[in-house]
Amino acid sequence: MLDLIAIVVSLTAALAWLNHRVVGLPSPIGVMAIALVLSGALQGAAWLGLPAVHTEAEAWLSRIDFTRLLMDGMLSLLLFAGALHVDLAALRRYRWSIGFLATLGVAVSTLAIGAAAKGLCMLFGLAVPWLACLVFGALIAPTDPIAVLGILRRAGAPEDLELRIVGESLFNDGVAVVVFTLLLGGLTGETTLTAAHAGTLFLQEAGGGALLGLAVGGLAYVTMRGIDDYRIEVLISLAVVLGGYALARQLHVSGPIAMVVAGLLVGNKARHSAMSATTRRYLDAFWELVDEILNTLLFVLIGLEVLLIPFEPAYLWVGAGLVASVLVVRLVTVGVPVMLLRERLGFRRGSTRILTWGGLRGGISVALALALPEGEARDILLTVTYLVVLFSILVQGPTIGRLVTRLLGEAPSGG
Repeated sequence: MLDLIAIVVSLTAALAWLNHRVVGLPSPIGVMAIALVLSGALQGAAWLGLPAVHTEAEAWLSRIDFTRLLMDGMLSLLLFAGALHVDLAALRRYRWSIGFLATLGVAVSTLAIGAAAKGLCMLFGLAVPWLACLVFGALIAPTDPIAVLGILRRAGAPEDLELRIVGESLFNDGVAVVVFTLLLGGLTGETTLTAAHAGTLFLQEAGGGALLGLAVGGLAYVTMRGIDDYRIEVLISLAVVLGGYALARQLHVSGPIAMVVAGLLVGNKARHSAMSATTRRYLDAFWELVDEILNTLLFVLIGLEVLLIPFEPAYLWVGAGLVASVLVVRLVTVGVPVMLLRERLGFRRGSTRILTWGGLRGGISVALALALPEGEARDILLTVTYLVVLFSILVQGPTIGRLVTRLLGEAPSGG
């Protein structure tokens, strides 16, 4: 295991250096692009009569449990780090729009994207059950905070739009994981899909996660307030994440939601009334470094995991159709509330287009797709998930900054 970690970290460092010196893209996008080129080169080696190289790379990658690594390891750290720097007072001003997009928006997107997936699969003669298509809708519906946080902050988005996108992304993955878990249970026959069961599960997962986040965040605040030692306080913040997430798993509540709530509490309440200036400086530096390192590692792994994805011509056509469908659904779910509630919720000009194009998908969608049960449906849905994520990060990510710049200079009053 230590050898595997050493290889991943060493490779990530090399790709990050190469991107910084040669490619010049934002770090997450650059390392992922280089990793994709490396994956293509390894695939080419098999075609050129060097199958041993490709086989060895696949064997190495297959040892990495991407779903467990992200969902049970990296995600808690990344969500806490992202929430730590969000201004809770500012976030509260946009609570209605964020709440809509993170709840009803996820539900509508799940149904609409699931319907699009079913239609496209039927069009190309692929037998994917309706419930499996809904599971795909749930895993691809949420915008990914891991993808969004790093890229938007480099894009120069105005504070209100950045807070709306980031706030939505921090919460909607927890909601989507609950929906995904419910639908996946129905697909595998482990649970019965009823309104009562869905409501109970959502209340347990989401509500329980929020309460746990308040509890561990409050405990961190009390302990930090009683001391003035930046080393111990940074250690407390790390314990909140690792211990709190492990406890969430034991209690069967939403760990992602718990970490977001805890991060907001520590980053606002504890920061202002329980930390010295020295502690704030060290805490910020520590979590910014954790965020940068884990983001880079994650995007490298996404680029390399493409070696294990089954690509067939029909899958590619379905994937292309779903890339467009995901954007259209995002446009509708964002555009309707913006149009109806522009004045009440304070949406600025260009909000619809920025919120649509800035709704990136990332590692969480890939991790959930990898958790699907084995079979042809999994191969199809995993491939199209990868195509949506690759388009999102490699096309939407690098261009969102230019879109923000162009739209902020526009005069029209439309969204």
